[in-house]
Amino acid sequence: MSTGPTVGEMGEFALIARINQGRTQGPAVRLGPGDDAAVLAAARGHFAVSTDMLIEDRHFRRDWSSPEDIGRKAIAQNAADIYAMGAEPTGYVIGVGIPPDTPAEAVLRLADGFWDEAARAGGSVAGGDIVRSPHWVISVTAFGDPLDDAYIPRSGARAGGTVAIAGSPGWSAAGYAVLTAPEVAGNAETQRALAAHRAPRPPYDLVRSAIRDGRAPGALTDISDGLLADLGHLADASGVAIDVDFAALADPALRRCADALEGDARQWILTGGEDHVFAGVWPPGSAPPSGWTAIGSIEAGQGVTVGGVRYEGPTGWEAFAGTESAKSDRSR
Repeated sequence: MSTGPTVGEMGEFALIARINQGRTQGPAVRLGPGDDAAVLAAARGHFAVSTDMLIEDRHFRRDWSSPEDIGRKAIAQNAADIYAMGAEPTGYVIGVGIPPDTPAEAVLRLADGFWDEAARAGGSVAGGDIVRSPHWVISVTAFGDPLDDAYIPRSGARAGGTVAIAGSPGWSAAGYAVLTAPEVAGNAETQRALAAHRAPRPPYDLVRSAIRDGRAPGALTDISDGLLADLGHLADASGVAIDVDFAALADPALRRCADALEGDARQWILTGGEDHVFAGVWPPGSAPPSGWTAIGSIEAGQGVTVGGVRYEGPTGWEAFAGTESAKSDRSR
């Protein structure tokens, strides 16, 4: 229990000053917090920008996640979108809504989470706003410069190419299953699942190194809604079909976690989402770089199949369909 002041007692400007105290801005931030707007450099003449919102009890629960975890998650899902365009984050502008009786310490820990994940991903918190709200609301806008002269869209996949992923899908869905199970024995797998759900750690370095080594994919996407759902977006944008080889995705550790929870590891991997792994497509005759796992092929046609068979059931999260998935920490 915090014994310090609440945000209502501290006041908006004192809280903002305390959040920014001792922070060092990255080189792309020409002007940070304290003026009417932040100023960021655009080194290559254009930049990538993405925004996401997190709503308490819809995208996170404070009885499941620490303020630091919530802050890391908010940055990670935005930074992953920037990397999915072949860019590297340079700065973040963050809007936060909080009730006035929130302990100021909780907001400072939230800010620590923002800055900790920004240190992993690149960029820094260049500014934002804090407002009164009946519950926690977090909105992050991320800016990034291309790692090469061009950005990488979803529409660059061509028939004959190879689909590969960086990261291990399914673990965030497993963490959601752990949190919603009535009683689960703690072990290495369940702890890994909980960590993946509370604060995903996208493999930014594998995207960065692939591009800087001259082995960039022709198409790239962040897996946030579910592997099949996001590969479907990529296939639609490129006008191709994708066939997934599930054997390449099988994860013995995740299977052990599923057995302990009486869950379905295959479903977690294919449709769980929110791991923020990356899926890229390399053209015919070009193998994915080290650290990437080939999981399928690009063919003429449309849609996504698994072993040549259309997947039955929801393929991932859909914000307004009420589909059950690991996209959020929401209450049932």
